Amino acid sequence: MGIQHRGGSVSVSMMRLIFVSAFVVAGYAQESTTLVPAIITFGDSAVDVGNNNYLLTLFKADYPPYGRDFVNHQPTGRFCNGKLATDITAETLGFTTYPPAYLSSQASGKNLLIGANFASAASGYYDKTAYLSNAIPLSKQLEYYKEYQAKLAKVAGSTKAASIIKEALYLVGAGNSDFVQNYYINPFLYKVYSPEEYSSFLVSIFSSFIQDLYGLGARRIGVTSLPPLGCLPLSITLFGFHKGGCVSRLNTDAQGFNKKINSAATQLQKKLPDLKIAILDIYTPLFDAIRSPSKYGFSETRKGCCGTGILETTSFLCNPKTPGTCSNATQFVFWDSVHPSQAANQVIADAVLLQGISLIG
Repeated sequence: MGIQHRGGSVSVSMMRLIFVSAFVVAGYAQESTTLVPAIITFGDSAVDVGNNNYLLTLFKADYPPYGRDFVNHQPTGRFCNGKLATDITAETLGFTTYPPAYLSSQASGKNLLIGANFASAASGYYDKTAYLSNAIPLSKQLEYYKEYQAKLAKVAGSTKAASIIKEALYLVGAGNSDFVQNYYINPFLYKVYSPEEYSSFLVSIFSSFIQDLYGLGARRIGVTSLPPLGCLPLSITLFGFHKGGCVSRLNTDAQGFNKKINSAATQLQKKLPDLKIAILDIYTPLFDAIRSPSKYGFSETRKGCCGTGILETTSFLCNPKTPGTCSNATQFVFWDSVHPSQAANQVIADAVLLQGISLIG
């Protein structure tokens, strides 16, 4: 499928063989070429495929050089030069097209049969994080999902729609913005709550969200961990105080959050019958790529490809007129100051696919 493989990655064809084997062993009959009927996604800019294109917000990626290495070299609203980790996951699971952004005109008719994407850049578990940037809060993403269910029933019929809802893979990717774009810069939060207390607060919202999603029929849910927040070029610029490497304090916070969300997922699995939930560790593969870049074919870990590579999160600093954007993003772990390049997303996708195999069988 034209996916670029890098040192240290497992080939997608091999990965798919592993998934198919697990599927067959589990006794599922394949009616189609995809290993799940649909993929339904919630979260922030790490998984937004274009919903923010339709909002009045600074957090958009619907202009060059975003998307320059994507299909047709066109920007779509993905915060990347090419594919997101979720796009690569969809391809590995046999999808030839991607579930559409829910606010787009593509999210209609038969396109709804393969799922939908409700994610919004600058959103988070905490609704007030989204309000700061006029993004779609997680509670509203869930309301849109209820709308989607009604539309799906009209397209597929209630019986088939119920089957799609039950067998679909649900992906949740949030938390980054809650810290980097809210907590760390918001004295109303960081002066009142310790990082541990704030993490517990976010994880309580996460637990409620998963229970609500379960109540609406979801049974296979993959949730990404926080990445090494202290290694984001933006974090190093804002919080590194001119020191060289990752900001260890922020990485410690991310690890603390990840530990709490893993514990919460274990409790949810015990509490909710038939739930399959996996916390997909993106911290480890991304941190390893930053620490040992040559192992994965990278040469630049400290700054993103686009513009200066240290502050870009909005159109003000990463746009068609920005000088300095690199010519070869495959050498860069980061595309802009927050988001991984397609090449790094490949590394992440390879890692989480193996972790998420329990969701498919």
